[in-house]
Amino acid sequence: MKGKVALITGSAKGLGRRTALTLAEQGCHIALNYVHSEAEAFDLRRQIEGLGVSCIAIKADISQREEIEALANEVAAKLGTVDILVNNAGPFIRERRLFADYTQAEILTMIEGNLVGTMLLDHFVLQGMRNKGWGRIIHFGFGHAAESRAWPHRAVYAAAKTGLVSFTKTLAVEEAPYGITVNMVCPGDIRGDNKEMSIEEARQMQDGETPLGRPGSGEDISRVIAFLCHKDSDFITGNIMDISGGLDPIRPWIKPT
Repeated sequence: MKGKVALITGSAKGLGRRTALTLAEQGCHIALNYVHSEAEAFDLRRQIEGLGVSCIAIKADISQREEIEALANEVAAKLGTVDILVNNAGPFIRERRLFADYTQAEILTMIEGNLVGTMLLDHFVLQGMRNKGWGRIIHFGFGHAAESRAWPHRAVYAAAKTGLVSFTKTLAVEEAPYGITVNMVCPGDIRGDNKEMSIEEARQMQDGETPLGRPGSGEDISRVIAFLCHKDSDFITGNIMDISGGLDPIRPWIKPT
């Protein structure tokens, strides 16, 4: 992937940060994106530049349509055509809440940030990928999103992501003739510092909720993304991949006695 241009949204911290580092280590030039975490984004930019690749950091809110266009245009102007797009950013309300208790503003923000913004950013980069005859698009979902099950207290987020499942599969079919693959990764319940952790570090910990027995790490996710972005992964498209250690976020795991 040496010399490819990768744009990772929401990449100043967490899973996006780990993904940016992984793709930079593979030789990609990196476009970072942040909203509030400017200091973290510029610190990561310096770290990535130390790997011998180009890196820029751009402030843009993926739930705001004008900012999405500005982001795409700035990346194209400074780094060139986007070869790899990782749509990691997306608002999430961790508080468990009935749908009736959301405000209309919260509903729209969740839909815009997790579904519409992703679709629009895909739209902005597609023509450049088509012109090159090569591209990789990665969407983020949640465990078992492909099944479109009821998820009480997560109605808006779940609706946006399951809508994105259908879009992922459709876009994969439409863009396959142009050498563009489109896939979705669905992380398990990876929180806090674990999002930037290595697999080896996570193996030193225990997690009673995950059937595997250890928590997930950022590397668990980023290594799958790097695999999907490889030139020889072109036969893998339209897939919704659970990376969860067997955890089901909706239905609790019954531990063996």
